[in-house]
Amino acid sequence: MQNQLFINGAWVAPAKGQMLPVIDPATEEVFHHIAAATEDDADAAVAAARAAFDTGPWPRLSGRERAVYLRAIAQGIRDRLPDLARIEVRDNGKPLPEAEWDLGDAAGCFDYYADLAEDLDDEVEDIALADGRFTAKALREPLGVAVAIVPWNYPLLMASWKVAPALAAGCTMILKPAETTSLTALELGEIAKAAGLPAGVLNILSGKGSVVGQRLIEHPGVDKVAFTGSGPVGSRIMAAGARDIKRVSLELGGKSPFVVFADSDIEKAVEWIMFGIFWNQGQVCSATSRVLVERALYPALLKRLVEEAGKIRIGNGLQDGTLLGPLVNQGQYEDVLRHIARAREQGATVVSGGKRPEGFDKGYYLEPTILTDVPLDSDAWVEEIFGPVVCLRPFDTEGEAIRLANDSRFGLAAAVMSADDARCDRVARAFRAGIVWINCSQPTFTQAPWGGYKQSGIGRELGRWGLDNYLETKQVTRLVSDQPWGWYLKG
Repeated sequence: MQNQLFINGAWVAPAKGQMLPVIDPATEEVFHHIAAATEDDADAAVAAARAAFDTGPWPRLSGRERAVYLRAIAQGIRDRLPDLARIEVRDNGKPLPEAEWDLGDAAGCFDYYADLAEDLDDEVEDIALADGRFTAKALREPLGVAVAIVPWNYPLLMASWKVAPALAAGCTMILKPAETTSLTALELGEIAKAAGLPAGVLNILSGKGSVVGQRLIEHPGVDKVAFTGSGPVGSRIMAAGARDIKRVSLELGGKSPFVVFADSDIEKAVEWIMFGIFWNQGQVCSATSRVLVERALYPALLKRLVEEAGKIRIGNGLQDGTLLGPLVNQGQYEDVLRHIARAREQGATVVSGGKRPEGFDKGYYLEPTILTDVPLDSDAWVEEIFGPVVCLRPFDTEGEAIRLANDSRFGLAAAVMSADDARCDRVARAFRAGIVWINCSQPTFTQAPWGGYKQSGIGRELGRWGLDNYLETKQVTRLVSDQPWGWYLKG
């Protein structure tokens, strides 16, 4: 496993020699150390990316030429997938099948943007002008040097969502992984190096966000910052970017609703409710953590949900059959426990879970937790918990369900379940959210846009929208008439 910084195509020690411990959340043991980059390392990475963009070949290659490198990176991930997945589990805690799924999606992301890179070569728009003496066209060109700051819940996948489109567009970049889960992001540097990616095009800095991350978002040599994480940090990035008018895209938190009508199949509803909140230990920005159930179905559904949640196998992500691993680190574990305690204080009922499972003396394990009687103004209903904690509440009418679903400062995702397709379509359109699932929750596809309304962010990732984040539009107008302009020279 790599433990240095990837700058200008080479592995280098951090300027000040500082290192960070890597802790296995299943055992609480330190099993590795990684470099802790500082401001000096950030400056070196930006200089490398700046030179690679301003004078290097990368932005001047055709999209077809860049696509060759992206496909080589995709294949490099696939070639190492079993090894990378195990590293991801030890670093993050998620079950191995989830890690394997994530890494397969990461490889597919590079392949997808390789295809879009090829399409860029033919994407010149001729513009019809009212004045026939001129022609005009619109070109799309790489934006410049981009910084990608990614979270700890999907370490390599979230990196791929930003690195792949940025490279496809012709940008150069600096990737800043989360300080607690940097291992697979660092391995991406070795994969890119093996693929022959030119020096300086991709630079990877592990380290603390408050140090190296802050320097990167404030650096005048950076043209674009793409961030996935919490709202407060996103706000600070916007403020820092405003000083230099940096381009900023933000994918922030959520408190997503799942509306279940009484005509839904109860077994399907229970399955998708659990997938919507217990997948990845609930550490998902789009997790459907506010479940609204039509009153006629509510008692039976709650009973089945409690039964099935109690059957989820908890354990080390490397053990066969594990479906719920530990939370990512001690801080997150303690934060989720505080949320549960606060929910009790504010009147909620813990009908299942809410504590460390029996037999787990080590590791950041928490039982899947179901809350009812949650007041609408309580923290558990309003705030993102980012753990395996779901709130259930009954409703009586479609209008009430829509009102409660939209009553949030967030608007990342929402889900609706019903046997009535027309009602599903009607409710989906009424949701104030950037992502809506009908009769399911959480499936995500590289081809479709990802992002939210309101305080859940700015801009979209994935699909062609993700590529747009890293492109500028240029107008080129040509005089084609031989007639004199005659404004100053009347001749």
